[in-house]
Amino acid sequence: MKENFLAIDYGSRRIGLAHGDELGIAMPAPAAAEATEEERLEHIGREIRIRRITKLIVGYPVNMDGSHGYKTREVDDFIAVLEARFSLPVERVDETLSSYEAESHMSAKRKGGNNAQARRAHRKTGEIDSRAATVILQDYFNSAGIGNPFPTFDAYDHE
Repeated sequence: MKENFLAIDYGSRRIGLAHGDELGIAMPAPAAAEATEEERLEHIGREIRIRRITKLIVGYPVNMDGSHGYKTREVDDFIAVLEARFSLPVERVDETLSSYEAESHMSAKRKGGNNAQARRAHRKTGEIDSRAATVILQDYFNSAGIGNPFPTFDAYDHE
């Protein structure tokens, strides 16, 4: 059975989304930026159905010192909702600096300047959140060896 993944970068207002499969290439999907939590969950449900998702990858907020804070508990509560609602396996992936990396990447491409007002306007679209989800999913693929086209040295070991 083909595996399809949906990565989630949770936020209380916007939820970044990215998708990929066993080829190991993460692609951004439209962020769930609807007004209510229920509408955002419905958006996620549509992505799950359309893309035939088999596993959810959720960005897990870990502090730089490795500790967990209030945001971690908030994400744990959200994961419980996802598990109950969609009955899919969920994997947590450290999301440290994923939003920073996504925003840094986007700043070079941003139209309308790079000032604080332009950054805030751009954040509202959810594009940065979905780019962060893409970083999270690509990190997951890389660490799990999903889609790695290069053989390991073990493949050459004939003894």
